[in-house]
Amino acid sequence: MKILFVEPPKEFWFVMGEYLPPPLGILQLAAFLEEKGDDWDLEVLDCQAEELKWSGLERRLESANPDLLVPSALATCNAYTILRTVSLAKKIDPDIKTVVGGQHFTALAQESLEQYPEIDFIVRGEGELTLLELVSSLDREKSQLNIPGLSFRHKNKIVHNPPRPLIKNLDDLPLPGYHFIEDHAHKYHFRMMANRQDGYAMVEASRGCPYQCTFCSQWKFWGGHFRVKSPEKVADEMEYLSQEQGINFHWLTDDNLGLGPHTRKLCDELIKRGLSEDVKWFVQARSDAIIKNQDVLPELRKAGNYWVMAGLERHDPATINSYHKGIRTEDSRLAMNLLKDHDIFAQATFITGDRSDSHQSMEEFREFVNYVDPDIAIFMILTPFPGTELYETAQRNGWLEDYNWSNYDMVHAVMPTQHLTRNEVQEELFLCYRDFYGSVKRRLTGVFSKNQFKRMTYRYMAGQGLLQSLRGLFE
Repeated sequence: MKILFVEPPKEFWFVMGEYLPPPLGILQLAAFLEEKGDDWDLEVLDCQAEELKWSGLERRLESANPDLLVPSALATCNAYTILRTVSLAKKIDPDIKTVVGGQHFTALAQESLEQYPEIDFIVRGEGELTLLELVSSLDREKSQLNIPGLSFRHKNKIVHNPPRPLIKNLDDLPLPGYHFIEDHAHKYHFRMMANRQDGYAMVEASRGCPYQCTFCSQWKFWGGHFRVKSPEKVADEMEYLSQEQGINFHWLTDDNLGLGPHTRKLCDELIKRGLSEDVKWFVQARSDAIIKNQDVLPELRKAGNYWVMAGLERHDPATINSYHKGIRTEDSRLAMNLLKDHDIFAQATFITGDRSDSHQSMEEFREFVNYVDPDIAIFMILTPFPGTELYETAQRNGWLEDYNWSNYDMVHAVMPTQHLTRNEVQEELFLCYRDFYGSVKRRLTGVFSKNQFKRMTYRYMAGQGLLQSLRGLFE
């Protein structure tokens, strides 16, 4: 049986600049099937790394002649990209079975199977075991009715099998299958964050999050459970990427790994192995975790961590509380200062376009961001992703004005506020970027900063013309 995993042609989020990440999700799935399977013929096609457009993908699909096609589970804004991929496969050979997954199609399994006949199967939630059982059933021509976590059509009806229990021990998973794409490993990069020669890889150290933010699709997707891989397992992967693939800049993709004892143990493991001398890594953390665990920051920096991103979100406690975020706005500046005091690049993300937003509240918001003064700020429009409490609330109240999934990218407004039209929400986003990055003092401080990452980032952004790109996107 021939199984083809595909990272299709797509547009990357321009705010992050020039970057090319490895297709981590399908590398994990391919490695799992390889370890557990019956000598299936597995191939991973990364159209980004191979610089293939849609015509090139069509030719590769024709030559590969797969029995099963598994496109990369991308974000909601890339849903149509996935659909175009499976449609192309069906056009070439209607007998090719197609399977999609990820948060978007998990949340909209019923609607997707109703609207898109080119989808044969939807793997809901955690994918490894469900995909393995699906492939085995197809290979042996057995029924799929008893496979947990699977949605599909059966006798002209849409069937949603019961949810699948989560994998108990994530350490049982094999390392992602980078050997499937080793000819392209040197192409992966993140120009704004790292030198090109460092490469770029994403490392999963945990799954899920114990918090329940109303705008986040992660906690529902993982059933509200938070599981971690052991520090040794994570270090194994980082060591493999560095020594075997020559990739030394690692983004720990976790939504909330935290900075507590588990991360301290990871730091100890990286230092013990000598990886901190070569590997640079980036992690996300909450502002309260940074303050609570500030004693770990020196060790974090010693272990090769150069970059921490915190979701500070808003300036007003009432809005923060309505998101169920569980942080305090008054902690924002302290969290950023603690990182900077330890020579760790302090990135913050902020949310615009809240339902209560007005021109006045956005002025106050921008003043707050300037007061907090992160090294770099990323502003995102509040977006109701399917599967979130926010999406359900927006649907119920008729707030949504745009159901084009391509615009669910956090830089396009898909709903107004009580006081602002969608166009005005869009304009306020531009003003946030202009206010922060338009400051001559901030740009000069960034370009000549002693912190190598801040210096590199601001010089890169100056050359890219972020503000012009943002303005041009909406005109």
